Amino acid sequence: RLTIRNTGARMRELEVTSYGEIVLAPAVTDLAHPAFGKLFVETAYLDDSAALLCHRRPRDPDAGDVWAFHVLSLYGRAQGPVEWDTDRARFLGRGRGPANPIALDGRALSGTTGIVLDPIVSLRQRVRIQPGAMVRLCFATGATADRGTAEALARKYHDPTATARTFALGMTHVQRGLQYLRVSSVEAVLFERVASAVHG
Repeated sequence: RLTIRNTGARMRELEVTSYGEIVLAPAVTDLAHPAFGKLFVETAYLDDSAALLCHRRPRDPDAGDVWAFHVLSLYGRAQGPVEWDTDRARFLGRGRGPANPIALDGRALSGTTGIVLDPIVSLRQRVRIQPGAMVRLCFATGATADRGTAEALARKYHDPTATARTFALGMTHVQRGLQYLRVSSVEAVLFERVASAVHG
């Protein structure tokens, strides 16, 4: 979730772009054959929910389906349609990486979907913010076992009120858990730091 506030005296226009690499396979499989595993991912754009849908075509008929979605919701004023890309090579450009992709050089995203050699999910929205105003953008990504559920979740999280409710429910869940454990929020942060140091 990203909140942008215009504290200046003149109107501003900004572009906000997401980027994520998608595999839809177990980590062990991806580490063993990263390029090969990505060949089985197919992507599509859903106009009604401004979402990208990804599906891993199963190599084994007994393997379950895996569907993922990446969706954008906006609370505020959009300036133009959502742009998208699912082709890593087009997004990054030759000899460039995620730190300096060609897609951020002022050009539109390619709108590529289908079977791509190296799949990603990327959505972009241009926003206009008046002085003193704010916009809130939320990017949600999830996975499920069937297309219908993935499309339904994409439609749900395209609604900014659903996204706000999800964050509120998540915060309530965390607070209840901390109360049950009799742990303060400061102690929880400390425990997370210790746990990450032990794990790393």
